[in-house]
Amino acid sequence: MTVFDQIFYTIFMRFKLRYKRKANTIALLYTSVLQIAIVFLLGCFFAAFFNQMNYNAMSSDKAWVLFIIAAIIIHVKNWLKYNGKTRKIMNAKFTKKKAPNHNFGLLIALPFICFVLAIVFLQAL
Repeated sequence: MTVFDQIFYTIFMRFKLRYKRKANTIALLYTSVLQIAIVFLLGCFFAAFFNQMNYNAMSSDKAWVLFIIAAIIIHVKNWLKYNGKTRKIMNAKFTKKKAPNHNFGLLIALPFICFVLAIVFLQAL
């Protein structure tokens, strides 16, 4: 199990009691947004780093197109992974052992923190 699988399951179980049918969609969207935020943060970091090194490998427009394509691929990958059989396997694995306990407030704040840090790196450009 990867860290993102554990985070998906934590969010899924947190919302399963309140929103029975929408819990999977909420957990899927959260996991996708978190992964996209991390990719955005890494992209902004490397853009600022390469700008400081006076290295121009890619134009800004091409970088944004690449980011949008990566975001679509991440969401489709997660949609295929966390719908159906894989989620049922995760349910079976986590019910046999104790499910990981993550701080829910930190999990909710994590994508926002990534986006704020990425905007700080974008200001450095």
